[in-house]
Amino acid sequence: MLNQRMQHILRELMSAHGPITGTYLANLNQVTVRTIREDVKHLDALLAGHGARIESLMGKGYQLIIDDDHGFRQFLNTNFGNGGQKIPGTPEERISHMIRRLLLNNGYLKLENLADEMYVSKSTVQNDLKQVKEQLGKYDIKLVSRPNHGLKVEGREIKLRFCMAEYIFSKNDSGEIRGEPVLPLPRRDLDRIHQIILNQIKKHQITMADISVNNLLIHIAIALKRIKNGNHVTLHQTEIRDILRQKEYIVANHIAKEIGSVFQTTFPKEEIAYIAIHLAGTKMLSQTYDQDQLVEHVVDQEILRLVYIMLEKIEEKMELDLKHDRELIMGLGLHLKPAINRYKFGMNIRNPMLEDIKKNYPLAFDAGVIAGMAIEDKTGIRMNENEIGYLALHFGVAMERKKSPAAPKRCLIVCASGLGTAQLIYYKIKNRFGKNLDVAGTTEYYNLHQCNLRNIDFIVSSIPIFEPLPVPVIEVNAIMGDHDLSRIESLIADKKEDASAYFREDLLFLGKHFSSKNEVLAFMHEQLLEKGLVDPDFLEAIHEREKVAPTAYGNLVAIPHPITPKSSDTFLAVCTLKKPVLWGDKPVQFVCILSVKKESKEDLQSMYELLGKIIENSSIVQSLLKATSCETFMDVLENI
Repeated sequence: MLNQRMQHILRELMSAHGPITGTYLANLNQVTVRTIREDVKHLDALLAGHGARIESLMGKGYQLIIDDDHGFRQFLNTNFGNGGQKIPGTPEERISHMIRRLLLNNGYLKLENLADEMYVSKSTVQNDLKQVKEQLGKYDIKLVSRPNHGLKVEGREIKLRFCMAEYIFSKNDSGEIRGEPVLPLPRRDLDRIHQIILNQIKKHQITMADISVNNLLIHIAIALKRIKNGNHVTLHQTEIRDILRQKEYIVANHIAKEIGSVFQTTFPKEEIAYIAIHLAGTKMLSQTYDQDQLVEHVVDQEILRLVYIMLEKIEEKMELDLKHDRELIMGLGLHLKPAINRYKFGMNIRNPMLEDIKKNYPLAFDAGVIAGMAIEDKTGIRMNENEIGYLALHFGVAMERKKSPAAPKRCLIVCASGLGTAQLIYYKIKNRFGKNLDVAGTTEYYNLHQCNLRNIDFIVSSIPIFEPLPVPVIEVNAIMGDHDLSRIESLIADKKEDASAYFREDLLFLGKHFSSKNEVLAFMHEQLLEKGLVDPDFLEAIHEREKVAPTAYGNLVAIPHPITPKSSDTFLAVCTLKKPVLWGDKPVQFVCILSVKKESKEDLQSMYELLGKIIENSSIVQSLLKATSCETFMDVLENI
């Protein structure tokens, strides 16, 4: 039987581009190399006769060899389908298992029983309980202990439901919803509920994203199970009165009646209101308006004010120039209304794209973090990581829209005096570069201080300019020659920065021994302060960012950074560890502090792409962790 560790090992081996070391697998699973060796041995025995084997390569690690694709696919289907309950292997899996068991148990659960079924000691279970309490606390659910009886959960039924949606159901590798064996609902029943929801929302012209439909499906499936066991949602009468007035209640009533008819269950008014809350919390608008109509007539004025405050804060801290994007304003306005509705009723929403968003759009995610802080400051509503991830998607799309298609560079022509010189330069530039360069205008030198250079990429000047300006200056002859034109051409061409240039050898700290995240960050902050690279409040700014959402991205990698720029240079500082430390809920062994200089106008996309490649590729991470010298480390980077 495959335990969870074996599943993790197999997934790692399947996704690796080469051999994986036992040390890497041990650190990822937080066990010893010896345990991994035993797991690999058992896994190899299980794979025998199923078209695959694991080779142990001296000095390199383990590699999966697939001899028969068909046989191996059958093995995967058997072991990763809707098979039996798997034994938890990591602390995170134990915590999830304990929460599932507690949520589904009607009475008390003894610690001894939990320890026995997970094959761990009672003291291990007691250590895990702190995290269990913390996770349940997010749903206002208490863990009650009674001598000689054990533990049980207590909380409002609606909160217990939301917690179940998070822990009882999971998504398999294809993203399809499946019920864990602990809460059996046959696939055909889920399909029937799914079809009823689709028919009703189509009939009433409510458009919902697939993820939202699946979330609603999960909650209705839980409702069915709980109603049959005699558990009902209780809502305050004022809450029900508000919901009854909404169109969503009518749709929810139709859905509840149809599902009740199919499954011989009667949904009470509170339960129908509960479905309506989900419709109100996940719906999107189906009507089509032009941009201005949407913003003015569809988006709530209070929400609109909140959107403008968010965008102002993002502009102030990040200068992304997004606050006039009408499509973004509309998208955020339509998203925030149901998001606030979700908060009002204590609903949780899952974001299956969260890790991908954090990895691939770090800048957009930070914009989401700032937006979340602005919302909390204005309304008292604290956005969790899932909600921030959805906000980040809006910012990511707006940033992509701004970049593509690439707008031509803009220049300003400066001359000593008289229009003649400026006109000569203007026509020469237009003849050479045409639509590839936009000449914003011409100005005399003495008027330059009155010009707004915010949207100017560079200045072409026929006279020397000694004063510091926020954009580059190219000094040219009034009668421009090829040399002058080629210098302008080099600025127009989008030459990508060599991303590895952001890694500095004096900021590489390899093979260090630390026992906690705070120790690592304190050490790195001290080094950066000594080199005069950061302000004294840099560490505090990093901890502030970590409080909102930990920057551990999986694959043993964390990229801590402040929300707003705190240094005069852009740099990456790296610390690799002999043994991983816990970063939020993930083990981390590769720590890369990212600092972007204040008021930066650099195009950092190539740097973010390089960091993304490191995060996603376990082989690269292994190679970087093995590096014992700066030369070796930089060689690995050069080869990415």
